[in-house]
Amino acid sequence: MLGFIGCGNMAQAMIKGILEKKLYAAEEIIVSRRNQEALSKLKDQFALQVTADNKKVAREAEVLVLAVKPFQFETVISEIREVVRKDALVISIAAGQTMGNIERLFGKNIKLVRSMPNTPALVLEGAAGVCFNENITEEDKKKTMEIFSSFGIAHEVSENMIDTVIGVSGSSPAYVFMFIEAMADAAVADGMPRAQAYELAAQSVLGSARMVLETGRHPGELKDMVCSPGGTTIEAVRVLEKEGFRSAVIEAMKACVKKAREM
Repeated sequence: MLGFIGCGNMAQAMIKGILEKKLYAAEEIIVSRRNQEALSKLKDQFALQVTADNKKVAREAEVLVLAVKPFQFETVISEIREVVRKDALVISIAAGQTMGNIERLFGKNIKLVRSMPNTPALVLEGAAGVCFNENITEEDKKKTMEIFSSFGIAHEVSENMIDTVIGVSGSSPAYVFMFIEAMADAAVADGMPRAQAYELAAQSVLGSARMVLETGRHPGELKDMVCSPGGTTIEAVRVLEKEGFRSAVIEAMKACVKKAREM
């Protein structure tokens, strides 16, 4: 049984991917939320088992995903720690909650995974960093990576890299959405219908990302392939460099990582 305590946007993205890849059947997934209306919607959408009782999920789940906000961890773990199965694989998807702190809150040995997925899991294009505590077996690792790979790619990282994962993939869809929106706004300013502008901008980002992943070429080399001497693209690149495009991205990501470390 796969259990989720909390089921916001990220957990729902994970569930959608898991179901689409048939890693678990709907009846093998149990979810708890306090909001009854939200629970009803989840049941209607995914046909999952749902409950308002966190302890019920903790008792039944062989793999237990803690998908609540970081500030809720102390309250939720104090509620479930006595009923979590002894052999349960506990997975945290929260920023700012270290493995050491989670272990302290449980007050006993647990098999613990700390991870940071992202919302493109909704379309099976997620990216996740995953780290493990010393109680995890190779079989546990395999099971964990199967779960996270069911809705995208997953990389094992050391825990001190998790905050960097938040900056480069966990939070970065927001940066990309802003980039797409800005490109579309510029096209609209030049007279293009908005729906068409969004589609062309989004497809360009999608195609460019696939070129990086599938060709294995350096992004700078791929950029140079588009920039003809004296052409339109190099002129746009010149303005982006002048306006500090790279620096803005780097500083935004550094701020994101700094915030994650402070949580």
